[in-house]
Amino acid sequence: MTSSSPVFSAQALDVRRLARAHGVMQGAVALADLPRWREDAPEWPQADAAAALQLDWQARAELRTPPGGAEQVWLRLTFTGQVPQICQRCLSVYLQPLAVDRWFRFVADEATAEAEDDDAEEDLLVWTPRFNLLELVEDELFLALPLVPMHDVCPQALPTEAVDADFHQAERPHPFAALAALKGRAGRPGPGQEDA
Repeated sequence: MTSSSPVFSAQALDVRRLARAHGVMQGAVALADLPRWREDAPEWPQADAAAALQLDWQARAELRTPPGGAEQVWLRLTFTGQVPQICQRCLSVYLQPLAVDRWFRFVADEATAEAEDDDAEEDLLVWTPRFNLLELVEDELFLALPLVPMHDVCPQALPTEAVDADFHQAERPHPFAALAALKGRAGRPGPGQEDA
C-alpha cells in the first residue's frame, strides 16, 4: 500500500485540510495572470521581460486552539517580487521590489469577522471550502504598493525649475504703478498751492 500526499490547488484550496496536513504550498504567479493587476498595471517597456515578471509565494496553514476556545485555522502568506510602477517624481516606469509576510485567521462567517475585526491584530478571512489563494495574493499585492511610488534616485536628472516661455522678455510695467504714482503726488501740494 502506498500513501500519497494530498494535492492542493491554489485556486480552490481547502485551508483546513492543508492545516491538518501541516502543509506548505509554494509557487509563482505571473503578474499577467492576475486580472485586476493586468487591468491597472503600467506597461513594462521591455515586452520580453514583462512576461517574466512574477510573484514567488508560499502559504502555510496551521491549526491553533486558544485557551478555552475552539480550534482556529490560520494561514501565513509570504511573497516576493518586483512590479512595474510609475515614479511620481520623474514619471518613468521602474520596478518596485515587494516583500509581504502576513498572517490570517479564518472565521465562520461575515458577522463573526465584523464583530472580531476591531479587536483582532491579525487579518480575518471568512472560511470557505474552496478558498482562492491567488486572489488573496493579488489583494495583498495592491495593499503592499507604495502610496506614492518613486525611485530611490531617479535615473535622469530632473529639471530644477520650470521655465516660462515669456521668462526672458522685458518685464511689463505693473498695472497699478501709475495709480501708486498718482497717490504719491496726492500728498504733495500742487502748482500754485504752496504754503505762504
